Amino acid sequence: MRVANLQGRLVVVTGDGTAVDVEQASAGRFSADPQAIYAQWSEFCEWWGAFDASAASAVTFVPTDLGSPVPAPRQLLAIGLNYREHANEVGMGIPDGLPPVFTKFVSSLTGPDVDVVLPEGDVDWEVELAVVIGQGGRNIDRADAWNHVAGLTVAQDLSERVLQMSGPSPQFSLGKSHDGFCPMGPWVVSVDEIDDPEALRLTCVADGETLQDGTTAEMIVPVPVLIERLSAVVELYPGDVILSGTPAGVGFGRSPRRYLHAGTELVSAIEGIGEIRQRFVTA
Repeated sequence: MRVANLQGRLVVVTGDGTAVDVEQASAGRFSADPQAIYAQWSEFCEWWGAFDASAASAVTFVPTDLGSPVPAPRQLLAIGLNYREHANEVGMGIPDGLPPVFTKFVSSLTGPDVDVVLPEGDVDWEVELAVVIGQGGRNIDRADAWNHVAGLTVAQDLSERVLQMSGPSPQFSLGKSHDGFCPMGPWVVSVDEIDDPEALRLTCVADGETLQDGTTAEMIVPVPVLIERLSAVVELYPGDVILSGTPAGVGFGRSPRRYLHAGTELVSAIEGIGEIRQRFVTA
């Protein structure tokens, strides 16, 4: 199942690429609010599994009609240095235990196919697998962690490196939270539709040039262990998002360093999920 945010309304994207409006199809049983569905995820999956989508009214859409499929999470947790080669390329070493955890503020969320205004500074790319929580909780065991996940989507952890690295203490959260700095989508794919969520290929391409090409199998701390360790400290809520880290190939790790500029089109993709696309413009 693929759930999306179509012009502010919750839809299910069908196999032929059309969208079924959930509130209308369920006769009001489920809200049109795309964020609200994660608190009812099990009930919603059961309903959709029994629903005859072929009899429902469906509409066509284009990618620019889509918003973030998780538009207002209570918590947006981001993981740094969770791929060995990426940790090495930026010269920060391999984390001992849980990798660095920070947040991207929710105001940075945007849809999957958008223009992003470049702020002053050096803006970098980081394709990431985004994990959306369905059943929340504390002290979730890694063996049960995937049962707490509603689905997966594609995210870009765009980062302005000057502010991020400014001292005396780095400003990770602020440097990664400019307007439009967390594009996400195009939809959330339920875990049951993904053969092996711990071995997915991630790519990031700018104007036809491949910048990142990795797999989630390279994570230092895989998703179930992240959920276990995070939930040992903070309660996870339905609809929370975990950005699970980025593979090697970011601009900050190159010599000479390289950053995004106006006119660049960035395409980030994860196999089995889809792709998101950003065009960068000046203010």
